[in-house]
Amino acid sequence: MTRTVNGERLFDEVAKEVLRKQLWQIADYCGVTIHTYAILTNHFHVLVTVPQKTEIPDPELLRRYQVLYPKPTRYQTARLEVIRAQLATNGPEAVLWRRRQLALMGNLSQFMKLLKQRFSIWFNKSHRRFGTLWAERFKSVLVESKQEVLETIAAYIDLNCVRAGLVADPKDYRFCGYAEAVAGSLLAQHGIAAVFGATGQSWPNVQAGYRLVLFGTGAGPRQHIGTITPGEFQQVLQARGKLPRATVLRCRVRYFTDGAVLGSRAFVAVQLARLRARAGPGDRTAPRLLPSLTDWGELATLRKLRGPALR
Repeated sequence: MTRTVNGERLFDEVAKEVLRKQLWQIADYCGVTIHTYAILTNHFHVLVTVPQKTEIPDPELLRRYQVLYPKPTRYQTARLEVIRAQLATNGPEAVLWRRRQLALMGNLSQFMKLLKQRFSIWFNKSHRRFGTLWAERFKSVLVESKQEVLETIAAYIDLNCVRAGLVADPKDYRFCGYAEAVAGSLLAQHGIAAVFGATGQSWPNVQAGYRLVLFGTGAGPRQHIGTITPGEFQQVLQARGKLPRATVLRCRVRYFTDGAVLGSRAFVAVQLARLRARAGPGDRTAPRLLPSLTDWGELATLRKLRGPALR
């Protein structure tokens, strides 16, 4: 997740559309799989899988390079021909070019850096502004690749527009992964299907399962709106009661943006051990189960949060 400077609401419909297109474009170049996303007026969320770094053949590197420059200038077109000739000879220039491209691939930080830089250049030029657009480095949470964990995070991201009061159903908000999938985008459908381990299944079957997570029912928001007022929420917290997961996902859950690691206790413990091996013992941090406001299963987090974690 990343936010605009001072949280200013800068993105209109055109800006959101440009960012949406650049998101897919740069994910293709970097080899990152997008599962879902949500673009709001002052921030965006994206759930991705970053692959292990592997050798990438020259034809694929060239294809990705052309994805990054779909409308090349005369100089870029001429340079592409030079690159092809250099790759054919496998000389020092070819080795250097490959190294530079591969350094930007299979890396979350490089993916976000390239995306934010490219969008900033477009936005500042289009709006006659200068200076920084983004408030800070992006926030990232390492998520365990289990279905119950991924589907919860994906739904939380797609429901951003519902929490913001823009729509009652995320399918009606153009700038989120679920709406794009419902509109027929094969890439968006594949991303959500991968969350359920159902890549080979038809989209209607995947959508039915996802709506169960989004609404607690397959029928839609009319049967289960899932909203709750702040006062009612506090009453449930004080009474140590339980709410449906679909209702809690309509609240802001800071663990999903600030928790550092999310998954089973065992997964969080492994990541904590790796962190301590690199940085030393540190404090008495330990895996923590999410507050039992709903049935999270064994969903745990690494970071202890200050202030209210859910609201």
